[in-house]
Formats: sequence, structure tokens, C-alpha cells
Amino acid sequence: MRKIDMTDQLWARLLAMRGSACASAMDDGDPAVALYAPIAAAPAGFVLAQVGQSLDGRVATPSGDARDISGPDGIAHLHRCRALVEAVIVGVGTVKMDDPRLSVRAVKGPNPVRVVIDCHAELTGEERLFRDGGAPVILVQGDDAPAKSYKADILRVRPGEGGLDPHDILDALSARGLTRILVEGGARTIARFMEAGLVDRLHVAIAPLIIGSGPAGIALSPIERLSSACRPEARVYALGSDILFDCALKPSDRSASRESQDVRVADHA
Repeated sequence: MRKIDMTDQLWARLLAMRGSACASAMDDGDPAVALYAPIAAAPAGFVLAQVGQSLDGRVATPSGDARDISGPDGIAHLHRCRALVEAVIVGVGTVKMDDPRLSVRAVKGPNPVRVVIDCHAELTGEERLFRDGGAPVILVQGDDAPAKSYKADILRVRPGEGGLDPHDILDALSARGLTRILVEGGARTIARFMEAGLVDRLHVAIAPLIIGSGPAGIALSPIERLSSACRPEARVYALGSDILFDCALKPSDRSASRESQDVRVADHA
């Protein structure tokens, strides 16, 4: 297990790498460089998914209370990831339940563009991210969603039978210059991007907390045998209050993945 010891000087170097495609020029003998440089210098089309959960794999109580699952170092890690990407994606269910700011207030760095998948225009416009004066907000909606007025940029995507196609969402964001993406929640949103073969790396931060019941962090389709389970190559890092698994998921060509899979981001993603 490698311990993350982040200094102000090292973090400044990592921030300076954003979009520079020079990760190989840095010494990955430092655990912080090994973990964060591939995000900072990732090429266009890079997708990171992040889950913060308890020891028993829960991300909230049955009533939806998700506050303070991650410890302070787990939160700092998440905010570093936000600072190193260009946009962070969440589903409408996450916004309705948690009312997040999706900012980098725990670390120094730029706030990412905030992208909410709201297929049917369920948000009211009174949610905090529309009123906090923070980074720009993009709402991804089906082109058949009712027209509403929001303090946000509306991105319309044609839905299929099962919802919005994650490929179409990433293509639309890429057309706006947003190519390094963090998919942060909820469980079904992360699962759909994973099942579409679009996630390059998965971070699972585990806090020393046992909840007992409640929703899981990733809601993948069920399998019958463990031989079918995804077993990614992973490095383990000690963040301090939390333990992080940095999982390298097999990269896939986006166009080939589109032909072979039909994965949709559905209602309450």
C-alpha cells in the first residue's frame, strides 16, 4: 500500500500538468504522482469514475443520508480529482437527494463544469448548484423533455428506448471542449458509463465505517458466476482517513464500444 503525502509544491506541479499530456515526464516513484498525474495529463476522451463508500460497500443509509461517509482525506482526494478534470457528471437523483455543490473547496484549483443528467427536466431550478455562483452548469436532457427555464446551459440529446446513450453525452460534451470527465454518481450513472466501456479508471475510496444497509456505490447488471466478474488491475493507496483503490479498467475504442453495446442513461440516473 502506497501512502499519499501531498504537499503544496507537489499539488501545484500536478495542477500545472492539466491537459499537458506530459505525465511520463514526471517521476511516478512518488505515490501522489502515480495516482494523480495520469488524470491531470490524460488525453482527450478520458473518463474517471469515483465512489466513496463504507467498509460494507454502502454510500448512504436507507433514508438517503450520505453526509460524512468519506473522511477528510477522502473528501480532499475527491476534490483533487474534480480540480484535475474539466467536467464532473452526476445524475438527477444525486442532485435531488444530496443537493451537492460539486466544487473543489477542500483544495486549491479550478472548479469543473457541473453536468447533471436530467432526462425529463425534473429539477426545479431552485437547487443549490443553480444559485451558488459557482462553476457553469450544463443540464443534459432528452430532446422530448418539457421546456423549463434554468440558470444553466441546456444540452438536448435524443433518447432511445432505455434513456440517453452515454456515448452521445460524452460526444456532446467533447464538442464543447470538455474531454476529461469525472463521473461521480449516482450508482446507476456510474454503472451505465462502465457498462458502455467508457470508464478508463475507477477510484473506490473506502472509509472505516459500517452502515449495515443502504444503497451500494455501483449498480452494475447482475452476473451469475464470479468468473464473469470484472477484476481490474488495481493499486492501493493510504489517503489517511480513507483507503483508495485505483482501478485501471480496460480502455476501449468509443466507436467500437458503440457498435457492440447499447447502454442507456435512464430516468433518475
